[in-house]
Amino acid sequence: MRTRIKICGITREADALIAAGHGADAIGFIFWRPSERFIEPVRAGAIARLLPAFVSPVGVFVNPTAEEVEAVLAQVPNALLQFHGEEAPEFCMRFGRPFIRAARMKPGLDLIKYFAPFAAASAWLVDAFHDGMYGGTGSAFDWDLVPRNLDRPLVLSGGLTVGNVFDAVRRLRPFAVDVSSGVESDKGIKEATKIAAFIAGVKNADQ
Repeated sequence: MRTRIKICGITREADALIAAGHGADAIGFIFWRPSERFIEPVRAGAIARLLPAFVSPVGVFVNPTAEEVEAVLAQVPNALLQFHGEEAPEFCMRFGRPFIRAARMKPGLDLIKYFAPFAAASAWLVDAFHDGMYGGTGSAFDWDLVPRNLDRPLVLSGGLTVGNVFDAVRRLRPFAVDVSSGVESDKGIKEATKIAAFIAGVKNADQ
């Protein structure tokens, strides 16, 4: 099965279109204000409307209020939701939209137990743990900590780069990979050559 690709932390129209043009399946927008990749919902909506068919916008949230999520959905009505904080299962489901549940992996975390209440999620994302930060850290984690018997599709994130994504896909065979800092020249500024090489690495691993 082909590994899906999400390019996250998009802040510019050109970066979104470059990612889509090279074959990305999803474009991620960060709606957590402390993030250096934060984007206002209105601007995200404008970029999302430029995406070609079958490229999905994804709204990434960290402990939002219901009003904050609704404000994004008003601007990006077809967005897939990704919850990266401590949101309860009932909160994730209340919007009637497909959602991804994220976990920040660290030694001692039982992923199967952690994800069990989120059986309604479309996928489970595993990222690296960093105290006080929620994604986009550029840090990897020990991939051997990820169980091979997860009940939902696995999205692998955390420190993925052009240099390691081939090995990551070959070892874990995730449903999708999610990259942000690994294809950047600066925070929120993507680099076309890195995007192209990253996507090519995923495709090569699938062969």
